Amino acid sequence: MRLILLGPPGAGKGTQAQRLVSKHHIVQLSTGDMLRAAVKAGTPVGTKVKHIMDRGELCPDELVVAIVADRIDEPDAKNGFILDGFPRTVAQAQALERMLAEKKLKLDGVIELRVNEQALLRRIENRIAETLARGEPLRADDNAEVLKTRLHAYRTQTAPLIQHYQDKGVLRVVDGMAPIDEVTAAIAKVLEPAAGSASTASTKAASARKQQKKTQKKVVKKAPTRKVKKATAKGRAVGGSAKGAKTAAAKKAAGGRVKGRGTRGSAKRTRGRR
Repeated sequence: MRLILLGPPGAGKGTQAQRLVSKHHIVQLSTGDMLRAAVKAGTPVGTKVKHIMDRGELCPDELVVAIVADRIDEPDAKNGFILDGFPRTVAQAQALERMLAEKKLKLDGVIELRVNEQALLRRIENRIAETLARGEPLRADDNAEVLKTRLHAYRTQTAPLIQHYQDKGVLRVVDGMAPIDEVTAAIAKVLEPAAGSASTASTKAASARKQQKKTQKKVVKKAPTRKVKKATAKGRAVGGSAKGAKTAAAKKAAGGRVKGRGTRGSAKRTRGRR
């Protein structure tokens, strides 16, 4: 199953993605996580995007598309994936569609976690407070001003993307402000048709493999049976010939004995006349 999760920062995409990963045995591909990992590792890409991310700005399309394309090719993504944080623009969506077409793949659904921005700001502030209370470090973009910048970018750049997927008929909207378990249930409900199709395809494939194995077994069983029949037929033919030969020999011997007795009798009668 291949999905896209849409929603502004703090909408709960990460939490729901992890639940989908566990349920469908797929991987979560978060461009944010990949980029942060690059920054932490100090790679050339990480160095390039560090200041962009700290300001809450979006990374260049070509950079993000390249990262996602490489990640999709990794073995753990073959069974399916969830794209979190990508695409963010119509241009990225079109690039993704071309990429998937080249790989002969397609999306099973696009889920938007729709939220109230003011409530979202309060949610982020609470998350920051909880993080500090646990004594954990904050991310550079975990502050109100950066969040406002990111929300503005999301509204201006992602709104057309939502319309793009809606026009394609693959967009499914879920209330992201509901309790976590309710959001999970809502996502499961909107994915039922896609999950059913995947299950049907899997069942058909399994049935085809099973039928193929049965056919192979039948062929293997029939082959020796024909050989046995041939051998049996041959044995009968040979047996019949031997029996016929014995019968002929017996008749011949019997005929000889009869003939011999007839000759001796003739000889006696001849001597008697003399």
